Amino acid sequence: MPDDPLSNILRSKRETTRFQVLVEVAEHQPSIRQQEIAEKLGVTPQAISEYVRDLADDGFISAEGRGRYYVTHKGVEWVLNNAEVLESYARHVRRDIIHQVATWAAIADSDLKTGDSVGVYMKGGWLYAGRQPQTAMGMVIADAVCGADVGVARLAGIIDHTEGKVDVAKVPRIERGGSKMISPDKLHPLVKKADVIGAVGLEAYLALKNAKVNPDMFFGAREGVIEAAFHGMHCLILIVDEEFTDFLKRLETAGLSYTIHELVSQ
Repeated sequence: MPDDPLSNILRSKRETTRFQVLVEVAEHQPSIRQQEIAEKLGVTPQAISEYVRDLADDGFISAEGRGRYYVTHKGVEWVLNNAEVLESYARHVRRDIIHQVATWAAIADSDLKTGDSVGVYMKGGWLYAGRQPQTAMGMVIADAVCGADVGVARLAGIIDHTEGKVDVAKVPRIERGGSKMISPDKLHPLVKKADVIGAVGLEAYLALKNAKVNPDMFFGAREGVIEAAFHGMHCLILIVDEEFTDFLKRLETAGLSYTIHELVSQ
């Protein structure tokens, strides 16, 4: 897994421009005006023509007649993957480097008064503020009782927390056996360790239900599990086999640690 959130799109000006050109094509397809894209991106029309040709050669764009282009499924996947890289990098900047938002919302771990200096920390996936000094400190903007939401301004420092881990298990599609292939006996030990449980695909959902487990997430489970892991939660996700590899790539892009588990009955 990569040790930092950077990837080719952030290291290479050419890859960044290819990404921008493909996004512009997707926004204006099928009739794209290379002159307008050139002006928007600050490059020459000739350069845009070369980028379009290059993207077509890579299978990211298909041409249908003169000046008519469509982004292919492969191109959409490439844009989405790189968009996740950029999102992950932006999250890294906001979370680990810059803490200059106007006001943060946290849970008061005791009664707090306006102007109190408080330490901000993560516990159980939630942001807390209290009188104990922490690696990130701020100032209370209004009185709050213990357990209530409290506004914290002038936050400075890095919020100390450990990112969670993700246990990943593949579930066969229905034509390969579906949910009945998953062993509840192998599943239960993972369930006991998990703070958050997600399912991707009907077969994965029913594999959990067959084991008398109610998942916390189904719709949007991929994004939910990644976000929960960023907040320090230990996650378990069951995912149908055709989505499995793509999800692992997303975890690697996000820099999250994961373990693959085999739950299929022998």
